[in-house]
Amino acid sequence: MAAFEYRQAEEVRDALRQRGVRYLFIGKSGAILLGYPDTTQDADLFVARDPANGTALVAALRDLGFALTDAQAAEIVRGKDFVQLKSGPFDLDLVFAPDGIERFEDAYARRIDVDGFPVCHIDDIIASKEAANRVKDRESLARLRAFRDYWKARHSPSGRIDLGPSS
Repeated sequence: MAAFEYRQAEEVRDALRQRGVRYLFIGKSGAILLGYPDTTQDADLFVARDPANGTALVAALRDLGFALTDAQAAEIVRGKDFVQLKSGPFDLDLVFAPDGIERFEDAYARRIDVDGFPVCHIDDIIASKEAANRVKDRESLARLRAFRDYWKARHSPSGRIDLGPSS
C-alpha cells in the first residue's frame, strides 16, 4: 500500500475548501502536517456532523474521484461515526465522532492552520489516540508525546513559530 502524500493532502484541502466543507485533519496525517516525522497509508478527517456539510463533502469527494455508492453517500450525509473509503485515488477515513474529542466546534476552535490545512491541535490528536486505545495507537503514543513537547517548544500558543530572541 502506498503512503499518503502531501500532494494528496493538498487535493483534499482544495476540493473541500471549494465546497465549503468544515473538517480537520486528525490522526497521524494531521500530526504529519504539523511536522511529525512519519508516514501513513491514509488520511483521517474529522468532519463536522450536519447534513449540509455532509452533502458538500459527498460532492467534494466525487470531485476528487471517489466512487461513492449511494449507501456511502447516505452515511456521510447523516454523519455516521466512521466511514472508511478505499474507492478513490487514495484511502480516506472520515471520522464524525473521534474518541477522546467531545465536539467538533471545540476541536475547531483549537485547530492549527498549516499552509491552509486545518489540523487538529496535537493535544487533540493524542487525546483521540489515547481514548481509542488500539494497539497501533498505544505503540505510537510515546513518539507522539515527544513530538508534542518538541512542537510546543517551537511554537507560540497562536501556532506561529517562535524563533526565540534576536541576537
